[in-house]
Amino acid sequence: MTSIAAKIGFYPPLFDGNYVTGPGQDSRVLWGAFFEAVLIVANIGTATAMYTVIKQRHPNLAISFVTARVMESVFIGVGILAVLTLVTLRQDYAAAGEQSAAGLAAVGDAFVALQQWTFNLGPAFVVGVGNGCILGWIMYRSGLVPRRLAILGLIGGPLIIASGSAAVLGLIEPGGAAQNLSATPEFFWELILGIYLIVKGFQTPPSASSEQDAVKDASR
Repeated sequence: MTSIAAKIGFYPPLFDGNYVTGPGQDSRVLWGAFFEAVLIVANIGTATAMYTVIKQRHPNLAISFVTARVMESVFIGVGILAVLTLVTLRQDYAAAGEQSAAGLAAVGDAFVALQQWTFNLGPAFVVGVGNGCILGWIMYRSGLVPRRLAILGLIGGPLIIASGSAAVLGLIEPGGAAQNLSATPEFFWELILGIYLIVKGFQTPPSASSEQDAVKDASR
């Protein structure tokens, strides 16, 4: 979510005209990069916490989930580096002459395009694989959360993968209305899942509950 906040709330100056040779809003953009760095930390923390629980029932899928979170973080990290490089270029060459400014504009556009594609491949594609399909399937099969909630992930994951693939292939506009709309189920899946786990925690699956009751009965 912090990645989306950065994209919508902090990064727009990057996409409005030529940022490198323009006046720039460095503080705003740097805050966006900071929030994305926080997201990487959150990804690592949530993946570690989830892994300790889901590996007991689906060890292979648990590893796949952690790997997907790591790959998402890699794309985010590359995007952060692109943004920080843009800010450094603007600060170092803001007073460049007209001849140098033309070359700097092309370099700046390249880094902006890189940042946009890291978003399209990370939060707008890999998230659908890890948080949507893999985690949604694990939660649906294990019963650790209500299955009706897990279905949101099973719907949202494929939608993000489909829209992300369409954006990469040039079938839809990257970051456009179609892609944003397709991310809605995934957004609510992650939001509601986080709230549910904070408030109630994981459910005890019926099978596990039955095993515990059997052990108690045998010990009496």
